[in-house]
Amino acid sequence: MSVYYFAIVGATDNPIYEADIMPSRNISRDDHKHLNQFITHAALDVVEEIQWTTQAMYLKSIDKFNEYFVSSFVTAGNVKFMLLHDQKSEDSIKNFFHEVYELYIKVLLNPFYEKNHPITSQSFDMKVKAVTRRFL
Repeated sequence: MSVYYFAIVGATDNPIYEADIMPSRNISRDDHKHLNQFITHAALDVVEEIQWTTQAMYLKSIDKFNEYFVSSFVTAGNVKFMLLHDQKSEDSIKNFFHEVYELYIKVLLNPFYEKNHPITSQSFDMKVKAVTRRFL
């Protein structure tokens, strides 16, 4: 079973959204969640180095930790989408990021949402998980 951990990190490096999509069965849920957060947080430094050297929003696989890869997508507002995964499939990950970016734009259009604050919408969560099932 594949491992997918998705996080949206705000422009000020604050967590906006996170989802443990398909947790691994060989590690307890709490340990697994903390390990995913640690790997993703460590990859933020790499994202900040790479984002200024390219004009692309999709940065591909930017970091590796043991068997896990970290892919990233940076928006124009410097919000970072981070995906921790254990299988390399660049096209499906790129499509996943583009679909989630569209969902994120729709959240930003909500007049009651404050920029860089956590997304607590159940609808957003369900749609992200549906996109994950479709592309990953």
